[in-house]
Amino acid sequence: MTPATLLILVALTGSPRATLESEARAFAAAYRRPAPLPPAPREQVELGRLLFFDPRLSGSGTMSCASCHNPSLSWGDGLARGVGAGGKALARRTPTVLDVAWGQTFMWDGRFETLEAQALSPVTSVDEMNLPEPLLAPRVAAVGRYRQGFERAFPDAGVSTTTIAKALASFERTVVSGKAPFDRWVDGERSAISDAARRGFVLFNTRAKCSKCHSGWRFTDESFHDIGVADADLGRGALPEFTKFTVLQHAFKTPSLRDTARRGPWMHDGSAKTLEEVIQLYDVGGIVKRPSLSADLTPLSLSPQDEQDLIELMKTFSAPVEVAVPVLPRE
Repeated sequence: MTPATLLILVALTGSPRATLESEARAFAAAYRRPAPLPPAPREQVELGRLLFFDPRLSGSGTMSCASCHNPSLSWGDGLARGVGAGGKALARRTPTVLDVAWGQTFMWDGRFETLEAQALSPVTSVDEMNLPEPLLAPRVAAVGRYRQGFERAFPDAGVSTTTIAKALASFERTVVSGKAPFDRWVDGERSAISDAARRGFVLFNTRAKCSKCHSGWRFTDESFHDIGVADADLGRGALPEFTKFTVLQHAFKTPSLRDTARRGPWMHDGSAKTLEEVIQLYDVGGIVKRPSLSADLTPLSLSPQDEQDLIELMKTFSAPVEVAVPVLPRE
């Protein structure tokens, strides 16, 4: 905003602070939280909750879904890259399961189109939880409380890999981010965020171009982009159906920014250790310039104040977390 424009707006609104609020409000409606989705039957959700925290869903009996998707770490693991069976380092960072109920595809490369398909992948993967699929249902069915629970939740099916996947997905859809200071501001509570965050929000939607991909209330367009991370991983471009698409080489799903200030390190490979490093990658238009680089990645020439304002904004996307860890059934 030029000084002349600012003077005009101050004359109309009465103060620079009022002008900033008005300017930020112009973008707010696009980020309003939707109504909650209708939940799955309670019996299915509760079964999924138990299974999510149960290490018996791993070959060694020592890893659960919550080992990598820890509610205390914003449903991630706080590591640069995931750790699988036997302590094996995985190729990508563990994504959060916050707000996956609204997801369209899953995993960094979007290889799964439903939560049910995704839910069993880490359980049966040799590299991750390493429980072979033929052993999964018998192991769960061997626990009396699970047998009874599945008979109530899925009376026509009982325990099977299909119903286990449905139960896990039903629980994961209840993992919804809380109402953050940003949401309270969108709803009209002017004091919920600082002036620095307001400036960051205006930047987010204008010169910094963050909203090109981080759009909507979850701050994701659910699409795939190469943002110039210095990594050889082809992402979505490695999937057989996309190998011929240049724009999808090195492309990864836009992550939600909900709770992002608490979910470092960042990027699909955990290469950004601070939010400052994240912003600097975008500021230079990506580290690696290659044919697949997103057309939206261009140098931004952000000032130190701009960078700090964007960080202050991202802090307002975090909400309090209260999660009850279930008592697991034992024989």
